[in-house]
Order: sequence, then C-alpha cells, then structure tokens
Amino acid sequence: MYIGSAAGVGKTFRMLTEAHAFAARGVDIVIGFIEPHGRAETAALVRGLEVIPRRRVSYRGVLLEEMDVDAIIARHPQVALVDELAHTNVPGSKHLKRWEDVLELLESGIDIVTAVNVQHLESLNDIVARALGVTVRETVPDWVISRAEQVVNIDLAAEDLRQRLLEGKIYGRDKIPSALANFFTEENLTTLRELALREVASSVDRAREDIVRRVEGTPAPLRTADRIVVAMASDPPQTAMLLRKASRIAGRLNTDWYCVYVQTPDERADRIDATVQRHLVNNIQLAQSMGADVVKLEETAVAPAICRFASEHGVSLVIVGQSTRSRWHQLLHGSVVDALLRNEIGLDVLVVAFRGREGK
Repeated sequence: MYIGSAAGVGKTFRMLTEAHAFAARGVDIVIGFIEPHGRAETAALVRGLEVIPRRRVSYRGVLLEEMDVDAIIARHPQVALVDELAHTNVPGSKHLKRWEDVLELLESGIDIVTAVNVQHLESLNDIVARALGVTVRETVPDWVISRAEQVVNIDLAAEDLRQRLLEGKIYGRDKIPSALANFFTEENLTTLRELALREVASSVDRAREDIVRRVEGTPAPLRTADRIVVAMASDPPQTAMLLRKASRIAGRLNTDWYCVYVQTPDERADRIDATVQRHLVNNIQLAQSMGADVVKLEETAVAPAICRFASEHGVSLVIVGQSTRSRWHQLLHGSVVDALLRNEIGLDVLVVAFRGREGK
C-alpha cells in the first residue's frame, strides 16, 4: 500500500512502475483500476500492461465507469493494481466503497497493490478538519490499512508539489489558482506530509516487531494489559471524534479495543428518542467500521458497569469524552467521568477534551 500526502506526489506512477517490474519477473499482474487523471507520463506507463475493462453503470442518466470486481476474480491474476482506495462506488454497485472491493479480491486469493492519501484515513478525519479546515467525506478504516503487508510512503516536499501543480501536472490550468490558494498551501501540505510520515513509521514499527517475533520464535505478547475501552454515550455530538481518538491509540499500541454502550432504563427502546436512537445506531456502525468490538450492557449505573467489564476483559485503559453537562446538572445527577476517575480497580482513564465545541 502506497500512502501519500496529497494528489500528485506520484503514488499511481510508482504503482505502475512496480507493475512493470513485476511483469518483467514473470508475475501475472493486471490493472484492476488506475486513474491517470490526464497525466501523460502516468498514462504512458499503462501501455504494455493488461487492463481489466471497467464496468459501465448508468446512474441518473449518466454513464459512469467502475472497477469490475467479478471480471478480475474471473481472470484471477496473481496481483492486481487498484488505485484510489477511498473511492465511493456508484449507488447500486456490489460494494459501497472500493476498499470493500479490495477485501473481496484479497479473499479470492489475489494480491493487491493499492494507494491512498493520508487525509482519507478515518481516524485522522477530525485532525485534518481541524488543521486544514477541510472535511474529508471519503474515508478508509484504519484496520484496512493495518492489513497491508507493507506500507510505503511516497514523499514529496511541499514546494516541489506546488511546483508540479504550477506546471499543470496535477490539475487542469483552470483549477490551479484555487488549489494553490486553498488546499495546496505550503502549510497544509507540510501538515499532511508529517501525518503520512508518522502513519508509515507506525506501520514499520508494527511490522518490525512481528518480524523479530518470527525470527526469534517468540509468541506474540498477551494483549490483555493494553486493551482499551471507549465509553460511548447514547447521543453526544462528539462521539465520532472520541472513536477516532481511540482508534489511533489502539493502532499505536497494536491492540484490541472495545466500544461499550451502557443502556440505562431511561434509554430503553420504548423510552429513547427516535433521533437519539438513530445517532446511536450510526455511532455503533462507525465504531464497527473502525475495528472496534461493540458491546451493549444493560445496567442502571454506567461507571460501575464499565469498570466491571474492564475487569472481566483485562482492560487497562478507558477512554471517555469530557462531560459537556453543566456543573449544576453534575451535582444533581452525578458525573460518569468523575465516577470513572474514582475507580478502585487500577483502571487508567483518559478524558478526551472537545476543544470547547458546543455539545449536549
């Protein structure tokens, strides 16, 4: 998997170069989906490689093209190139996202070479929005990235990338001024570059630990001491941020993590507000997409239920969002955060601040 800081750093070019090297060694390799974006030097590298024809889909009167997963499986090469991992497929496709297409190809026994920009990692969504002022809609769960046998960073200095943009090697001439003034600022590109380097460094560290264990013949370490629990309330507006934070921490520790929702009597299905119920379902689906084991507990008191679950499952760290209730409300009804902080089982508690955002 190739990770880059932004469009134009050379991910697709590198993929195609590697494909020619594979073919020269006799590897059966095909192009499942490559998008040259009008770049002549990239398009030239497609020549000489077998391309699986795309599937044409009519959507709202427009004929669109998508990767043909079934055709690739039927051809069954050793390796397939699949670009733009975060892409959202046309409605009505076999899968909603291209990364889901890739998982099916992997399950069918086909190795994949793919690429994605770092801002599309799900757990970085809040960081990118805060640092760049851009909300990325198409994301890839971090657990998909962790499945890659090798993660390679395609690095390019911010000034060099801006020069490529000026030369028309990334976007058409009409889009260059806007891109330079907005997304492709030197500050933004430097931030994204740092995020990409950090992500790949974490991947290398995890891979090195696995190699050392295999060489030395030592078993994988028990993970019980590092398991993480996220305490998820039914309807806080910051839940997505909390889940992404937990996903990043679990990824750094290379460990399992749980998302625990404690359903109190006031939140039974016959009492809970329909809007709150919808938000809860969406948050549960988001947690699952990021690799969490989601657990629902039916208890009267939230903090004791979480502590009991942590004790039974060998959890050492619970992550909870900063309370946005008024101090008066906390005095009258108590605070889950305060109760967790006073736990007597040696459970560490990380309270995530919501940076002054308004919440319920």
